Amino acid sequence: MTRTRLPLLEEEPGPDLCVTRVPIFRGLDHAEQMTVAAVARPVRLAKGDSVVAAGAPVTHLMVVHTGTVKVTRISADGHEQIVRVLGPGDFFGDSGIFTGGGRSAHFVTVVEPASMCTFGHDDLHRLVTEHPSIGWQLLRTVSERLLETEARLVAAISGDVSTRVAGYLLSLPGRHGPQGVEVRLPLPKKDIASLLDTTPESLSRQLRRLRESGVVREQSGGRLVVLDADALMRLSEQS
Repeated sequence: MTRTRLPLLEEEPGPDLCVTRVPIFRGLDHAEQMTVAAVARPVRLAKGDSVVAAGAPVTHLMVVHTGTVKVTRISADGHEQIVRVLGPGDFFGDSGIFTGGGRSAHFVTVVEPASMCTFGHDDLHRLVTEHPSIGWQLLRTVSERLLETEARLVAAISGDVSTRVAGYLLSLPGRHGPQGVEVRLPLPKKDIASLLDTTPESLSRQLRRLRESGVVREQSGGRLVVLDADALMRLSEQS
């Protein structure tokens, strides 16, 4: 069961400003970033904390500084469906900026200990007026999110589980190692299965097939090495 910590606990501000990591503020110079940081409220949350509950008012833009959070919906039969996974630089609560408020249709829960900076919608309106580039970056990010959602919908309708798993692995940030591209699964496998609209058992079967065919190798700590990126790419493009 998730724990709700409200009000959120403030953390001490540090030299690593949240706004310096956020794409929507990256176009500002240092003085402008300091102005933005002055109206941000920094918060820190532990694993399992509930940040937003479905039906709660949306009054702030919340930007992830460190850690991981998941955005979920709960179906009528109690099934949890992960909508998005957010890491450093990602944000939520943006819908209320343009609509003037409203209530959340989602639950937002911390997966890994996280720090965030939050902005009241009134403060953000003023910042967008003073720095139009922030508004453009917000719109750009929301548009990219819609394209990603559309791609996931198409994959869920036309692609099988193996295609979805391959596409997901290719979407993860990785680094080149001596044997291939090393990636880290940011969520437990049950949550990844929910994100891909499949079952944990199906996900495990697909990962086992990828291992047995020499495409990936699983390591400890939720890490994978992609040994054959071309094969994974071909699999992701099947329909």
